[in-house]
Amino acid sequence: MLSSSTLARGLRLSSSRLQCKRFASHEAPHYNEPTGYLFGEKPPPPGQKRVKEDWENVWYIGMFGTMAFASVMLYYKPDTSVQSWALREAKERMEARGEKYQYESESPSSA
Repeated sequence: MLSSSTLARGLRLSSSRLQCKRFASHEAPHYNEPTGYLFGEKPPPPGQKRVKEDWENVWYIGMFGTMAFASVMLYYKPDTSVQSWALREAKERMEARGEKYQYESESPSSA
């Protein structure tokens, strides 16, 4: 059997090992002071255009291209609702029995 002092020493050693291993806390977090400019970018001097970064055009094409593609796909999506299925099934069953499924108004007889 282990003595209580050996057990206590083992627990102390294991707890101290757990406390020493801190991999994510290397230094204080970096903080950007607010400048008052939108996205921290200084506006260009008058008469000059803003220079785009390399990733900006790719982001615009990807973002709006994906939205256009999704819109087209949603527009042409097949109708899989329960209501449309039930309507087709009811029409087929009524035609099989010889019943009319569309309302036909009776024209008033001319007297």
